[in-house]
Amino acid sequence: MRKIIDIDESLIPKLKLLAAIESSNVKKIMEDAISWYVEHKQKEQMNSMSLEQKEDFGLLLLLQQAQNIKTVNEDELFNS
Repeated sequence: MRKIIDIDESLIPKLKLLAAIESSNVKKIMEDAISWYVEHKQKEQMNSMSLEQKEDFGLLLLLQQAQNIKTVNEDELFNS
């Protein structure tokens, strides 16, 4: 996805210097920085959750992974 963003003019030389040091390009440096920031914020949010919230979130993730292709009728569910 291509997005146009405004970047402070004072950051552009710094980004170019980082790209040269890393033998990369400015786009890759910015993508890495944004990815790091998003991961950092996710970890920060997880660390601030209570145990009950973490359990609920884990259950939500498990439910999203579950395959819901086959439906089970009530008799199979309660008589198994």
